[in-house]
Order: sequence, then C-alpha cells, then structure tokens
Amino acid sequence: MAQLRQNYQTLVEQNVIVIVVGPENTEAFKNYWQKESLPFIGLPDPAHTVLKTYGQQVNIFKLGRMPAQVIIDPQGMVRYVHYGHSMADIPSTQELLACLAEITGSTP
Repeated sequence: MAQLRQNYQTLVEQNVIVIVVGPENTEAFKNYWQKESLPFIGLPDPAHTVLKTYGQQVNIFKLGRMPAQVIIDPQGMVRYVHYGHSMADIPSTQELLACLAEITGSTP
C-alpha cells in the first residue's frame, strides 16, 4: 500500500479510482484506514467474496492473501490482472500506467 499511497496523485490524474480490498472485518478495516490516513477507497472483504470473484490466491504459509492488482474499465470489464507470488510481487505504478494508456489509447 505504500506504493499506492506514494503514487496516488499520479493515478488520480489519470482518472483512476483506486479501491483496496482487505480481509479484515469492517471495524478493523475502518480503524486501520483511519490510523494510516489512506487516501483511497478501502473495502473490507472478511467473507472473501471479492477475493473469490477475481481469483485472488490465499497462501497461509506466505501471510495470507497474495497481492493481486486488477484494472477494470468503466464498462466493468477486467482489462488487466496481476497475481503476485509473494508479498513483494507487485507491478510498478509505471507498469500499471502503461497498461491504462494502452486501454485508453493515451500516453502514460
């Protein structure tokens, strides 16, 4: 989430809406969001409904949910998915912006 926070303004300038889905219950999620003053939308998913919908993996030997980044276009179509194999396996903001540029036909 540090990368998202660091590059949030760049994403907003590209008309990206960032939604972070987490496994915590609503109260724990709300407390974390407030404590960290995160600028993007947070969605608690304790029943793993969103996780299952988008195929995010859980590996109890690697701290739970593996990272997953999904880009969904304005029509609701999934246009990009990256499933991380470790907690550090996260695409760079530049990679995501390049993908967005390809989808929208703009320049990153």
